[in-house]
Amino acid sequence: MRHADLVDNEEMLTTRLSLRRPTRADIGTIYRIHSDPRAYAHNPADALATRAEAEQRYQRWNEHWNQHGFGYWTVHDQLRTRQPLGFCGIKLMRLHDRTILNFFYRLDPLAWGNGVATEAATTVVNWATAHLPDHPIIARVRPDNVASLKVAARAGLRRAPHLDTDGEDGLDWILTSNWPHDAEPV
Repeated sequence: MRHADLVDNEEMLTTRLSLRRPTRADIGTIYRIHSDPRAYAHNPADALATRAEAEQRYQRWNEHWNQHGFGYWTVHDQLRTRQPLGFCGIKLMRLHDRTILNFFYRLDPLAWGNGVATEAATTVVNWATAHLPDHPIIARVRPDNVASLKVAARAGLRRAPHLDTDGEDGLDWILTSNWPHDAEPV
């Protein structure tokens, strides 16, 4: 799929959420969420210590959008506060010598427990399945992160133990959608 075909998806709407391409105005939210120990408890390597690190993270996200026409979206509550609740999206990366779509979400802990993660995750997975069908979608989840395992499963990803791998913060359980049945890791 060409980049031009994907540009219209810079904003997606659900019943109560707006997912839109991040802008520089989101750097404060990137920093706030990624510096909250509750939000990165299962992924300490993702912690940010300074606003400058949040700016660098935004730049990486923006470069991915510029190159590929998709990436991480900022999740907003469109019905009440319109405030950013966090981030959810996909990026291209490699896993077991295969180009995949790495699924990611990180929400403000104040947004936990009311279905926002599942609604955003399902929207992103459905979009990726429809627009990028040639790439498997994977989620890398720590085995003890029960909430993220549930969100990934509700979004349509299934556990694939044969793909598990070591991540920056320990063992990553892999959940996937669209992984070729004949493709085992090397």
